[in-house]
Amino acid sequence: MDPNPHLPAYELVDLAKLPPIPCPCGIARRAFIDQADFPASIHLTQITDAAVAHYHKVTTEVYVVLECQEDAALELNGERIPLKPMQSVLIRPGTIHRAIGKMKVLIVAQPTFDPSDEFTA
Repeated sequence: MDPNPHLPAYELVDLAKLPPIPCPCGIARRAFIDQADFPASIHLTQITDAAVAHYHKVTTEVYVVLECQEDAALELNGERIPLKPMQSVLIRPGTIHRAIGKMKVLIVAQPTFDPSDEFTA
């Protein structure tokens, strides 16, 4: 039985066709931002060499590394964590973070991403 008969059974999004939005990491394509019944959002993010350190007071993020340079890393509260494709990192609220090196990541943000919860460090 459908728990909410007023909503479609599924939502299909082509991440590559979403509008690119500048972010502290580079360029993000954000899906499911406006879904009241889904308490998260998905971001396909192209991280550039110009990524800046930032943090969130409320949002938890999970980074899934799809592609990255050989020397790519995440800096988490000053600690450098080397990365490689198919690794995933959970980043809790309050953690100052930035990506080092070019990479493509899928980010799950929970709760749904809110730009007012993004602060440069």
